[in-house]
Amino acid sequence: MLFSVWPNPSRPMNEVLDLAKMADDDGWYCFWYADHYMENTGDESLKPGPVHECWTVLPAVAAVTQRVRLGPLVSPTSVHHPALLANRAGTLDQLSNGRFVLGLGAGWQINEHAAYGIELEAPGTRVGRFEESIQIIKSLLANDHTTFKGNFYDFTDAPCEPKPVQSPLPIAVGTGSPRMLKITARHATDWNTWGAPELAAERHADFVGACESVDVDATAKHTSVQAMFFLDGDVDKIAASPMASRSIAGSNEQIIDALGQYAAIGFKEVIVPDFTLGGTAEERLDAYARFRDDIIPNVD
Repeated sequence: MLFSVWPNPSRPMNEVLDLAKMADDDGWYCFWYADHYMENTGDESLKPGPVHECWTVLPAVAAVTQRVRLGPLVSPTSVHHPALLANRAGTLDQLSNGRFVLGLGAGWQINEHAAYGIELEAPGTRVGRFEESIQIIKSLLANDHTTFKGNFYDFTDAPCEPKPVQSPLPIAVGTGSPRMLKITARHATDWNTWGAPELAAERHADFVGACESVDVDATAKHTSVQAMFFLDGDVDKIAASPMASRSIAGSNEQIIDALGQYAAIGFKEVIVPDFTLGGTAEERLDAYARFRDDIIPNVD
């Protein structure tokens, strides 16, 4: 199983780059970064505080690392035009010498759409836009020119240069809805979801079913999952919290057991967010070191 890091986008840049270099040195698989402009509040309200811009941070990460993969988790097609995403992805794959993964989603965060005047379309319309976007992006990254006539986008003989180092460039989609899962099965190389093992197992089964429904081999897809990790956390307290289905708490042995469950389900990558790993940069780096030294080597 592969393990990846994911810093909160509010972290200072020196901490973000220190984590990237640690991940590179210590054998972590990927460095993920959220593509949002503000902290989520669940509605149109705003919460003050820094949120660094993903597509500015990722080139800096590429520049200070040599091995670890990197990508957005995930870029919303409700916000970004497909031509912009494809051209950014091609250049970043060149900059990182073939280490980039393009994470995509349909978009969902209410407050950033409202604050910037970006329409958060109805779910069906939003998914329709995503379906066109992912096809256009794949074509731009693979072909000399792209022509596409759709309900949302109209491309005529459009180029995208430079092409990525990787062929095809990996595209990861974070989703759980039935229609989006089928689109992911048809057009993406990777699929990502949230959840502790019980929830993740249900979502993995849904993804496998979606792959079967469109005659795609689910085992050929790279699958990843993330949860909130509470090292030495109160298991009963976390189990009673609203985030219980997305959280894993307890001793090293309990964390190891949960990670083993992910492997048994069929996930190939576990992403470890730093959101709950400590209140200071030192505490968070220490927690990642604990994963590296005491937890990951004991996962079957």
